[in-house]
Amino acid sequence: MSNSAQKGSESAETFSTTSADPAAQRQNASLRALHETAMGLLDKIDKEELLETIIERAAALTGTEHGYIYLLEPESQVMQMRVGKGFFSEQLGRSVRMGEGMGGCVWQAETPVLVADYRNWPGRLDDPALDGLRCIVGIPLKSDQQVQGVIGLAHVDPEKQFDQEDVIVLERFAALALLALEKATLYSKVTKELAERKKAEARIRESEQRYRSFLESSPDPIVVYNMKGVATYVNPAFEQTFGLSRLELLGKQIDFVPEECWPETKAAIDRMLSGKKITMFETKRLARDGRVLDVQISSTLFQDQKGQPVGNIVTLRDISARKKAEEALGQYHDQLEELVQERTAELADTNRRLKQQIDERKRAEEALKAQSSHLEEVNTALRVLLKKREEDKKEVETNVLSNVKELVSPYLVRLKRGHLEPRQETMLEILQSNLDNIISPFISKLSSRYLNFTPTEIRVANLIKEGKTNKEIAELLLISKNTVLFHRHHIRTKLGLKNKKINLRTHLLSYDE
Repeated sequence: MSNSAQKGSESAETFSTTSADPAAQRQNASLRALHETAMGLLDKIDKEELLETIIERAAALTGTEHGYIYLLEPESQVMQMRVGKGFFSEQLGRSVRMGEGMGGCVWQAETPVLVADYRNWPGRLDDPALDGLRCIVGIPLKSDQQVQGVIGLAHVDPEKQFDQEDVIVLERFAALALLALEKATLYSKVTKELAERKKAEARIRESEQRYRSFLESSPDPIVVYNMKGVATYVNPAFEQTFGLSRLELLGKQIDFVPEECWPETKAAIDRMLSGKKITMFETKRLARDGRVLDVQISSTLFQDQKGQPVGNIVTLRDISARKKAEEALGQYHDQLEELVQERTAELADTNRRLKQQIDERKRAEEALKAQSSHLEEVNTALRVLLKKREEDKKEVETNVLSNVKELVSPYLVRLKRGHLEPRQETMLEILQSNLDNIISPFISKLSSRYLNFTPTEIRVANLIKEGKTNKEIAELLLISKNTVLFHRHHIRTKLGLKNKKINLRTHLLSYDE
């Protein structure tokens, strides 16, 4: 504490002990407390710690244990409770807008607000958690005609109240607190800027070291020139490639451009000075031992902090080996072209021969197709003839069988009924036997068609198929009409036509189709 402050404190103590006026005593005590508080606040540089100290001192000045501090959020339209004591320790983080609750009303009015009973105050926040509050006071933290925050203090005991003297003391305290907050904020910004500057400097050093390491370790030759064309840096790869040392090069213009390459080199330099980047520029450069190296050059200007060009960085890549490889590859390519032409001619001749063979095979195929077509026509004609022959054969068999049974058998039957001599009967039996032998193949075919028919059933079936009536069949076979009906019944049964409305003759004729 300074000497003047100490004397002021001692004077305030003397006045308080000698004065009999209670109001004067309270004022002196408040001034002494403010003085001590100001000294304590100005020593704080950590903002969070300072906020805790401010609310503790404000609560002590007004004889309460409950208080809070709202601070305006940067670039926002809300205030947030940053610190709370007593009743408000559970309200940390609460946000209010202008005009909302005690904090918002003080923010809007920009003057202290004193409320005797918060429960019944129209401007209170509609939150049951705040029903325990009674008397409450809010003081703005105001600077440059703008409210930066609000200090709030409260009683939860209905018997305790704040008065105007408390408001006056808190206003003075708020002014001191705001100064301390601004000091802490300024200190924080300065500290942050210093830290960021140190980090930036460290990053720059790290970047410079990284780039230098990159240049030093690059396998490609690199040289840095100033705007006068004087070399200010060469990397180890440059020394190794061209056989020149840094002592020979630094601070001088490097004379390693062949005379015939100067026009294209000057044109590239002019393009670079006009602001264009030089990339993949192929030219030639001289080494100490007289070798002419094929190189590929990339170059760009670099600027100072003001954006003015101060030099250029040139990267050279020795492509002599690549050029030789390209030349050898070109020769090999020419040889391959000759081989390809020879092979192409051989392939053309082979293709010609193959085409000739294919044409010959096509002609042979066409001849075979014509012959095959002729043979197919012949086969078709033969099949038609064979079919006709088979049909004619069947017709002959049918006619023979029919004629024998219709024209011969009836007469043989009549002869048997007549009175014949033994010799005549023998001749008749021989005739009957020969006729049976002649028509037996036809009857066997009919029997195979008619499944398990008896010989008599076969003869009946054949006569039915020929359209004979029952009476005609009986006369021809020398049997009764009832016997014919009996055989017809058996024939229908064996053919599966029993109890079916199917014409027997039509069904029998279908076997010949």
